[in-house]
Amino acid sequence: MPAYAIAHLQEAAPAAEIAEYVERITATFEPHGGRFLVHAAQHEVKEGSWPGHVVVIGFPGIIEARAWWDSPAYQEIAPLRSRHIEGDIILVEGVPEGYDPAATAKAMREALPAE
Repeated sequence: MPAYAIAHLQEAAPAAEIAEYVERITATFEPHGGRFLVHAAQHEVKEGSWPGHVVVIGFPGIIEARAWWDSPAYQEIAPLRSRHIEGDIILVEGVPEGYDPAATAKAMREALPAE
């Protein structure tokens, strides 16, 4: 099942350390099967507010995503970003092949209290 590292990063002033981070990050996730799915792209807000930027890195699975995040290579460069950019970052599993949201809805309905 695929997994994703998703970052919602706030605007930041330009800094040489951020440029270095961007230059080096690919080499930290490629050994774990990661690849950019969203990076440096404009987004369109349809509901609520979403200031800043979105980054999505795809991985073959959650084990690989965790291995990347915890790797010495990534942990070495993470401060280059975190010293300059605030944000939220999550690791999340995707849905399995053949996922059926109707089955999820059915389970939700079955869990509702009887009327």
